[in-house]
Amino acid sequence: ESKGKRRNPLHDFKKTGELMLIKVNKTLEVKTKLLNTTEQCAKRCSRNKGLSFTCKAFAYDRVTKRCHWLSFNSLTNGVRKKQDHAFDLYEKKDYVRNCIIGKGADYKGTISVTKSGIQCQAWNSMIPHEH
Repeated sequence: ESKGKRRNPLHDFKKTGELMLIKVNKTLEVKTKLLNTTEQCAKRCSRNKGLSFTCKAFAYDRVTKRCHWLSFNSLTNGVRKKQDHAFDLYEKKDYVRNCIIGKGADYKGTISVTKSGIQCQAWNSMIPHEH
């Protein structure tokens, strides 16, 4: 990376325009704040700054310039999608990606079977074979 040039925090997020997530499960957490840019929202979500939960996504209200940090994403149980022209949804790629990068140590996706359909072995198990 070149000196003085900062990495765009939005790079870690998948954007879906005109979509908001509605929590049906009341235990899921949301925090909102007035912020001018989606980059500021992304930066705070990535660092979990000022949040009592792990931020998995955020929705940005373009009309009110309000950021909604979410403890869930579109794949979470108890969540429904809602078409909304005021919002853009940004989901952390780590939580919605269905592929493993490198050795998979940081994988947070939802796939738990091999390409051939065999159930994956738990990371903390040495059965049926060692890692």
